[in-house]
Amino acid sequence: MFKHCIFVLLFATVGANRSFSNNMTQQTSNINSNKWLQIISSAALLASFFLTWVIWDGSKMNGCSMPLGDFFKTSETKFGLGNPFPALNFTFLIFWLIPAFSLLIIFLTGTNKKTGLLPFITGVLSLSLVTIYILFTNTLIDFGAGKTLFQMLKIGLYIQAIAAIALILSAPPYTSLLKKAGWVLGGPVFAIASFMFIQKYLEKQTFNDTVNVKTDFTVKASELIKEFITNDTASNKKYLDKVLVVNGNVSAVEILADSTSTLKFADSTGSYAIFSLEINQFDEIKNIQPGTAVSVKGVCSGSIFSEILGTTSISFKRATLNKK
Repeated sequence: MFKHCIFVLLFATVGANRSFSNNMTQQTSNINSNKWLQIISSAALLASFFLTWVIWDGSKMNGCSMPLGDFFKTSETKFGLGNPFPALNFTFLIFWLIPAFSLLIIFLTGTNKKTGLLPFITGVLSLSLVTIYILFTNTLIDFGAGKTLFQMLKIGLYIQAIAAIALILSAPPYTSLLKKAGWVLGGPVFAIASFMFIQKYLEKQTFNDTVNVKTDFTVKASELIKEFITNDTASNKKYLDKVLVVNGNVSAVEILADSTSTLKFADSTGSYAIFSLEINQFDEIKNIQPGTAVSVKGVCSGSIFSEILGTTSISFKRATLNKK
């Protein structure tokens, strides 16, 4: 009986060791798989950051367009919808951490070093940026940027979103899926909340406020355009976020799909100043014809120089027809 018990004990021990060995092998295999997924996801984030995410009426926006400053410049120049808080443009530089952290994660994972919170921070930033692009692009449909959201979204955005989710879910520790789901949802939820706050803020802003704001400069349209062409750096420093009254002959008036409108002054070089007016200006602007002398009051958003066209565009927001 004693020998029999010893035999059973040895057999159980060997079985337990084999089971433990198999579990360890399985865990090691899972860890290795997750490491490779971390590297692949990071590489996908890095590459797709520089691919096209959306197209607005022929203008391609890459993931890097936001931190480069092209995102809102393009939307304001083409559609009259710019950043409502231009003083905070510097905050968009934080999105450069997406490619920077992706490279760092690849290096640390490849050398078997701990990545800490890097995958989670990178994933949250990425998903926040993706959400901003989707929400803003959907808004631009009303401004004629495209027909449907699905048609405007491109492969780079989808790769970025999938890679960000994979990066978070495969990050160590390899448990606590509920917490990781919280990280995945955190970025989009924050972006949506911020977007809704900005929308409500803008809804409260009336263009009658601009009428009552003190004018900083009164200039002729032709002289203003010439000043920006001569030295755009100095002109931007002088006029950015200032309230200007601009007088001149209208070159073009465009009524957009949502009854907002833009009014443009142009010179012989093709350079121009463009003013974005709201719906409450519709009745006054709808009958204005090119060549009509008008006075417009608005807040200067700065200028953009087109290397391809060799022209300068100066944008204005919160614009209203000036009552002389």
